[in-house]
Amino acid sequence: MTPTLRTERLLLEPYTPEDQEDFVTLFQDRRISQWMGDGPATEAEDRALFGRIFTKVYAQDLFDVWAVRRNGLLIGHAEIKPTDVVHGYEIIYALAPDVWGSGLGRELAEAIVSYGFDTLGLTEVYATVAASNNASLAVLNRIGFEHVRDIAEDDGSTTRVLTRRRTNQRIAPGG
Repeated sequence: MTPTLRTERLLLEPYTPEDQEDFVTLFQDRRISQWMGDGPATEAEDRALFGRIFTKVYAQDLFDVWAVRRNGLLIGHAEIKPTDVVHGYEIIYALAPDVWGSGLGRELAEAIVSYGFDTLGLTEVYATVAASNNASLAVLNRIGFEHVRDIAEDDGSTTRVLTRRRTNQRIAPGG
């Protein structure tokens, strides 16, 4: 079951059925959806996606998916899940445009990465980002992700594959 996570300013918790309208609003915003999956979807497709979070992802405990809240409002979406693109775990996150530039992207991405390392026991996590998504690439760079390779997509675009490896940052006593 997807656990609840807290950061300084964010609450990541499993979606509830009451989140559907806010989820659809978030995913229907083209400024966000252009970077998600295969790009913008219809409202019906986003409603179906929301339903699958409950009927498949949560019901079968496939991977972790969070509603991202700030001050009680749904402002984003986050996931960490296995992916065949890199044969590892990938983080996925999105925030509403009205909070862009506030450092919340970095806070959110760092929380998901820490969960992957500390709770899932991963030694590395990945992100796949459109090469033209400079904001997300900058966030990931700031928290220690490194470029691994590029994927040429069928539509002519490029997807960057990035990774962050777990490092032991503890200093031995007396060291």
